[in-house]
Amino acid sequence: MWKISGGTVYDPLSGIDGQVRDIWIEGGRIVAAPADPSVTPEKVIDGAGLVVMPGGIDMHCHIVGPKVNSARKMRPEEKRRAEPVRRTAITHSGTMGSVPSTFATGYSYAGLGYTTAFDAAVPPISARHAHEEMEDTPCIDKGFYVLMGNNHYILKAIQENQPEKLRNFVSWLLGSAKGYAAKLVNPGGVEVWKSHQGGNVKTLDSLVDHYHVTPRQIIQQVARAVDELKLPHSVHIHCNNLGLPGNWTTTLETMKCLEGHRGHLTHIQFHSYGGGDEDENSFNSKVAPLAEYINEHNNLTVDVGQVMFGETTSMTGDGPLGYYLQNIYGTKWFSADTEMESGCGIAPIEYKNKSLVHGLQWAIGMEWFLMVSDPWRVVLSTDHPNGASFLAYPQIIRLLMDRTYRQDVLKTVNPKVVDRCRLADLDREYSLFEICIITRAGPARILGLANKGHLGPGADADITLYTPQDDKEAMFRLPRMVIKSGQIIVEQGEIRQNFLGKTLHVSPEFDQGLEQDIADWFERYYSIRFRNYPVGAEYLHDHEVVPCS
Repeated sequence: MWKISGGTVYDPLSGIDGQVRDIWIEGGRIVAAPADPSVTPEKVIDGAGLVVMPGGIDMHCHIVGPKVNSARKMRPEEKRRAEPVRRTAITHSGTMGSVPSTFATGYSYAGLGYTTAFDAAVPPISARHAHEEMEDTPCIDKGFYVLMGNNHYILKAIQENQPEKLRNFVSWLLGSAKGYAAKLVNPGGVEVWKSHQGGNVKTLDSLVDHYHVTPRQIIQQVARAVDELKLPHSVHIHCNNLGLPGNWTTTLETMKCLEGHRGHLTHIQFHSYGGGDEDENSFNSKVAPLAEYINEHNNLTVDVGQVMFGETTSMTGDGPLGYYLQNIYGTKWFSADTEMESGCGIAPIEYKNKSLVHGLQWAIGMEWFLMVSDPWRVVLSTDHPNGASFLAYPQIIRLLMDRTYRQDVLKTVNPKVVDRCRLADLDREYSLFEICIITRAGPARILGLANKGHLGPGADADITLYTPQDDKEAMFRLPRMVIKSGQIIVEQGEIRQNFLGKTLHVSPEFDQGLEQDIADWFERYYSIRFRNYPVGAEYLHDHEVVPCS
């Protein structure tokens, strides 16, 4: 048993806002202080004058899976420009850029004080390889969401109006892939894109050919299934019409169509645009009406998908979006069709502060942080790497905590931006307590992770210590110390241990009698055998099953 002594603790889930406390640790967990005050800890870390928070949680990023590997291969120019991660006696070598290698990803997250990250879009047919990549990503715990919004078996169950069959398949699919949550990406639209070689859905009531179902039905019925299964995280929704002018109406309809069921709308910045007909001159922010709806409906949560200026890579399970971006920017482009399940699109992108559209995208993200009244329901993300790398998180924190700095950056963007959004009039500044919520406590609560995001007894001993500074970007860019599962893994920016971390997944119950129907489906339509599809628990290095309740 050992302790961190006298740190200034921020632990929103425990109601602690900047109080000087001791944190006791034993066996990789936080424990209560010994009842006997004479107990001598095995070691003591002096936290006096340091800020102590739980380890950061990135609940929406892209760090494993086929799209990530494809992006790594198609961006060699980034690898040549970026300084590599050098091999040491403790660390492996790695490459950086907007899509870092597995080792560089783990080291970089830990270096920022993050100890958990979830990839947001893995086709279940690729789950086995995604797990291999996660085992290759050191320092952090990780998991992934399973793509379901264009899965043929799910579309068929909805078409046949068999909600019990749908619910059991969602459960079976999560358990087979060893995934964490159900993910919908452009529900129905990717299937239309694949079957029509360039089509898409336009509204929630557009028909998906062959199955004759609509995005509305997919969202409603999967959301209902997720809630009936009592999964720890709600359905995770990438709305239709991402990035298109005027798409705010689709986003609002998506919120409404949940009809009280839990829903997490991801990278919400990309879904909050006014205007129409792909006309830049009409492009504007529609955060205000969307944020108002969020504020009034407690069943909904969002992460932002903040855009930051500079080069990055767009990668998504939304195949038609990748093609759309390639047409706009004229860059190289990659598209893939994942049989029976999903697709993806990848294209390099550069956000420029003098671009009206890009400037508005940056401002719209800021508006989301500042206009959602409850910080427990809005999460810091960049949709890494789509809006920017996760390495931009410290700068985003500074923008949220320092209105003057935010206004200074606003002055550098296209001057037309100010007239098309409300950012200039928003004076709100985040506190350290609120930053701790949107980067740690909030994601843990939204994901249903009872052992993460707080510093109370029983929590994983994932802890970050920061040196207070007026420049919050500098403060959050270089933690004084990062502790993972009770072990010091980073100190003053240096990796001290090549700690692996564990895989987080769910294993919900399902009707075993359904397996024969699923097996028959596989043998008829899939290119792999049914018995080779599920990922066995023995395949995972170290894992934790998060309970459904």
